[in-house]
Formats: sequence, structure tokens, C-alpha cells
Amino acid sequence: MTPKTLAVLALLGLLAACNTVEGVGNDIAGGANMVRSWL
Repeated sequence: MTPKTLAVLALLGLLAACNTVEGVGNDIAGGANMVRSWL
């Protein structure tokens, strides 16, 4: 693999990781809001 290919793959990996973290954060916030509505 060329260094350019590795750089592109690393960038895509970082973007995917950020999206995953954001999704988990939204799931946790949604769960907290649901529990708060029960109370």
C-alpha cells in the first residue's frame, strides 16, 4: 500500500469512529430522556 492509500484509510477510519461515538452518545441521551419522562 502506498502512503497516500494508508492516509485515506486512516481518515475514513477516524470519520467512522467519530460517527459511531456520536451515535452512541445519541442513544444514551435518548435513553436518559425516556427514563426522565417516566419520572
